[in-house]
Amino acid sequence: MFENLQDKLDRAFKVLKGQGNITEINVAETMKEIRKALLDADVNYKTAKAFTDEVKEKALGQNVLTSISPGQLLTKIMNDELTELMGGSVDELSISANPTIILIAGLNGAGKTTFSGKLANFLKTQKNKKPLLVAGDVYRPAAIDQLQVLGGQIGVPVFADLQSKDPVGIALAGIAEAKKNGNNLVIIDTAGRLAIDEQMMNEIAEVKSATNPHEILFVVDAMTGQDAVNTAKAFNDRLDFTGVVLTKLDGDTRGGAALSIKSVVKKPIKFIGTGEKMEALDVFYPDRMASRILGMGDVVSLVERAQQQFDEKEAAELQKKIRKNKFDFNDFISQIQQIKKMGNMKDLMGMIPGVGKAIKDIEIDDNAFTPIESIIRSMTPYERENPDSINQSRRTRIANGSGTNITEVNKLIKQFEDMRKVMKQFSNPAAAAKMMRGMPKMPFGK
Repeated sequence: MFENLQDKLDRAFKVLKGQGNITEINVAETMKEIRKALLDADVNYKTAKAFTDEVKEKALGQNVLTSISPGQLLTKIMNDELTELMGGSVDELSISANPTIILIAGLNGAGKTTFSGKLANFLKTQKNKKPLLVAGDVYRPAAIDQLQVLGGQIGVPVFADLQSKDPVGIALAGIAEAKKNGNNLVIIDTAGRLAIDEQMMNEIAEVKSATNPHEILFVVDAMTGQDAVNTAKAFNDRLDFTGVVLTKLDGDTRGGAALSIKSVVKKPIKFIGTGEKMEALDVFYPDRMASRILGMGDVVSLVERAQQQFDEKEAAELQKKIRKNKFDFNDFISQIQQIKKMGNMKDLMGMIPGVGKAIKDIEIDDNAFTPIESIIRSMTPYERENPDSINQSRRTRIANGSGTNITEVNKLIKQFEDMRKVMKQFSNPAAAAKMMRGMPKMPFGK
């Protein structure tokens, strides 16, 4: 995400590269490039100008220390100001009421129904809530079916009334159903509408008035840039929503909506959609997003995603198996499945500092694990549990069964064996220390 903006900001910072100090002239030139980069990213003009004026003022008021360059100092100022521009700090959902009522609003095609499912899944798995989804879109024929399918995937009940065309009545009946069944959270999916459609805008205002929701989340497609900001403003004037959800942010190379919405609408971005999977939903952290825009990575989010997928008890069992050299292909494929749940591979690698820029022109196929999984699934249960039993004839059979060739099978088994040796060494602190001591000294400073 934000690749185009990252490239343009990199070029802007090069104006200061090699400069010994910050002057009005070189800062003005850099700010001109940064403002152009922001406008190209479809950031609101007033927002871009106010932002660069603020950065310029801060930069000229700073003394460059001998230990850092003007470019590094400006990067720090930019990071701080981008964080502030996008909201400063994380804005959590208010979910203490029982039941908490969350109303979902937005345009046609913005991804409201998918987001409703993702939010239910997030609050169920991360916040231990017991949500109920309410199908309030009475106009789109497939909307109720879609919500029911999503509810089935994540194990969350869906309230729907196939006979009614009254969104207010359906919402109220859904809340009553939640109270009856002990659901402490109600997510009401509503019909997509256009800001200019007065009848539809009046209708959602009536749903808001009748249900008195604790949160109203406006869902908008990040890839529509400045249009997203203008639409959010029109909706906010009518609904006074509590937060914004940016969907399809993983496909947004510009970043205009993320950078403009808070300053224009004065409402926080609460969530971002980063893929199609039900787990592809992140709380919006302005400081982490600022770091990513500047190509500095986001290790904290990467670790959090890993923690969400890796079970502590399972990890402890796995560690025991590694110590006993019992790590097998069943464990290996289980780890692959957990990594895949973390999200888009290129997006994940972009969270590692320095890696995002290095891979920006490289296509990383999310199906890269498919041949590996095919090979492992072509093994018998005995072979998966006993990797050392896989002789040449078994390898030939596995290659034929997986649709790969013997070279690929041999390569995977060799890599697996090497990985198992390393894991075994590092599971034993004494052996790991000995191995590290045995490594040749690196010729630093020579």
